[in-house]
Amino acid sequence: MGLGWGLSIGMSLVKISPGRLTFVIATGFVLLIASAAYADVPRVDSVKILPSEIGNFRQVQTGNPVGKLAKDGVLRSDYFPVSPDSKAPSTFIAAESKYSSGGQIFTVEVVQFQTDSEAYALLTLAARVYGNPALVSSSEPGTAHVVGDGSVAFFKGTTFAFIATESGADQKSLTDFARLLAAKINEGENDLPVLVKHLPDSQNVSSHAFYAMSLTALRDYVQNQPVLDAISFEGGTEAVVADYGQSRLAIVEFTTPQFSIENDSKIWTRIAELKSKGETVPTAYRRVGNYSVFVFNAPDEKAANALIDQVKYEQVVQWLGEDPHLAERLQKYFTETSAGVLVAVLKSSGLSLLLCLAAGALIGTMMFRRRRAQKAAAYSDAGGSIRLNLDELTTPVNTNRLLESARPAPRNTTDN
Repeated sequence: MGLGWGLSIGMSLVKISPGRLTFVIATGFVLLIASAAYADVPRVDSVKILPSEIGNFRQVQTGNPVGKLAKDGVLRSDYFPVSPDSKAPSTFIAAESKYSSGGQIFTVEVVQFQTDSEAYALLTLAARVYGNPALVSSSEPGTAHVVGDGSVAFFKGTTFAFIATESGADQKSLTDFARLLAAKINEGENDLPVLVKHLPDSQNVSSHAFYAMSLTALRDYVQNQPVLDAISFEGGTEAVVADYGQSRLAIVEFTTPQFSIENDSKIWTRIAELKSKGETVPTAYRRVGNYSVFVFNAPDEKAANALIDQVKYEQVVQWLGEDPHLAERLQKYFTETSAGVLVAVLKSSGLSLLLCLAAGALIGTMMFRRRRAQKAAAYSDAGGSIRLNLDELTTPVNTNRLLESARPAPRNTTDN
């Protein structure tokens, strides 16, 4: 049977014209490459990672073998770290499903990663395909999101979600549905990667930063820069890229000083080779802590170095066991706290004392003036002398408060 099937196909191909045969072979080759690319994206049953109901929306279709993210080249296994497990093709899994309610239909594609940084990296990739890369907002839904034409993408924790409408729903309905979905996802660290915050003027440039978890993703974004070939992303290396006018800054973070030193040596060697060949090199390059910092397309080297000067490496040390410096840090903390409490008590006591003295002085002054006014009304101003009321213009004196006149004692007379 197999031989007959093969002969029939062979006879059919003989009847096809050479031009059409070439087209068929080319089409098959393209489909073969596409199927190989999609095969790198591990997909699971959406029931395992997506709920059957989201608010008033019910799951109506599952099991799409190829999602939109993979078709559009956004979700690629070579854009993310290689899985240490030889049986797993990549470090993420994806699932897609449709939800319907009241005539509204949303397609939801969810990708689960191993780290928050990978989910955020996919969001920055999606922003350049489905939305405006300058509108990545660090707010809900999720930890950060981007709005596209009829779509909303967000990441929360280790999960990335892409939602598109198939019924022409407005942006508010899309965002409301995305919030309902985000509420069912674990928030993880609920923050952007630390490396993004180390960008100069990070508050303004983080909204259009690009995050890379692999050398392929970095080279696809920062193109025509052969010096990047010297970088190794082994051991959990991550990179962030942001534009400052015409200058493009790239920070590559290595997990250990050893990785940083080794890559720094390779980068300088590569820069020397490119210069000797007259090829493109960075405007400026410098190693800052465990960072390798590049500036491309800057107006001049001075401006590039000024930009690198703003990059600060902040080392974070995590002890696997007990922290040997815990007692010292606690002593320092209690000392600073006690000193702060003492200063606060002295300040409050001094303020209370001043308030009491001021209140006492005010009350005393008022009482003194009141008593003085009472005395002035009770006694005459004649200086103790008798004033004759000849013109009858002086008011009568209250004699109730005057002492009685001395009267001579009565004499006892006896008849002699």
